[in-house]
Amino acid sequence: MREVAVVGFTQSPSLRREPDRNEIEILIPVIEALRKQTGLSSKDFDFVCSGSSDYLAGQSFAFVSGLDAVGAWPPVCESHVEMDGAWALYEAWVKIQMGYADTALVYGFGKPSMGDLPLTMALQLDPYVMMPLWPDAISIAGLQARHCLDAGLMKPEDMAAAAVRDRGHAKSNPYAQVKGDYTVAQILAEPFLVNPLRRSDCAPISDGASAIVLAAGDRARKLCDRPAWIRGIDHICEPMDFGVRDLGRSRSTEIAAEKAGAGRDKIDVAELSAPFTHQEILVERALGLSAKTKVNPSGGALAGNPLMAVGLSRIGECATRIWSGEADRAVAHATSGPCLQQNLVCVLEGN
Repeated sequence: MREVAVVGFTQSPSLRREPDRNEIEILIPVIEALRKQTGLSSKDFDFVCSGSSDYLAGQSFAFVSGLDAVGAWPPVCESHVEMDGAWALYEAWVKIQMGYADTALVYGFGKPSMGDLPLTMALQLDPYVMMPLWPDAISIAGLQARHCLDAGLMKPEDMAAAAVRDRGHAKSNPYAQVKGDYTVAQILAEPFLVNPLRRSDCAPISDGASAIVLAAGDRARKLCDRPAWIRGIDHICEPMDFGVRDLGRSRSTEIAAEKAGAGRDKIDVAELSAPFTHQEILVERALGLSAKTKVNPSGGALAGNPLMAVGLSRIGECATRIWSGEADRAVAHATSGPCLQQNLVCVLEGN
């Protein structure tokens, strides 16, 4: 296996609505900042891969316009996934492992404020039985949360505590959307948005983008003083039908974490992109995190949730803490689909 590391990471602020900029205008400053950070230009990238969703933009092949931010000349080897940018990073990692590239630019972007995001997410459901009912994403998550509570897997206080922790951590993150000092009692006093979920249990709708540079071996060492080496990465998908999987357990996260080697040593930092408090608790358990692990020092998805970039940002946030020496070993998590259907786990280490 080739050594591959994250050597650059930039992101835009997570905003509830970008009224004056389209997706590409949000992305351009992020790419430019990444070039300045790494000293690389477009011709230095052997491979470019993006993650976005045409459903958010409301038009076919909307992802192609993302290349306007990168530059289509000189010609580049480019690919795209209709997924969070974390899965684009996985494709780029595979490309480097196969020897087709030594450096890769990965980015994710989305502007979900242009439509009704909770209803748009229904398009990812079973097209014959579930999708025609148009259940919104928050209601589906509410069904999972109710199952977890009724089964005694967690308490409302546990869910509120996750929101308190993440919002408190987000105060030090200039890119976070929702931040501040809260108490469990304050959150439990909120009215239900979709029983048993309160607004604070749900990640905000965010417009935004993020980008990462990957490099292999000595190339990574030249670009970064302390590269964040990817020691393991995997993603697992569970069945689409809710009735054939255990909604009180994230089995796909458990398998991905095992294959990525998350449990082989201590984890200093964990960045989770679970968009609901009860899902965050399920992911923490699936990863087997100890009390010594600092979870979501950036605030995680509950503090800023730029769809199609939030998972990639979790990898970047882990990398920045390895670069700074704050962490020696970190695990990043990304999710896709309803009720934690598909999950990616990436383990990073500093020398």
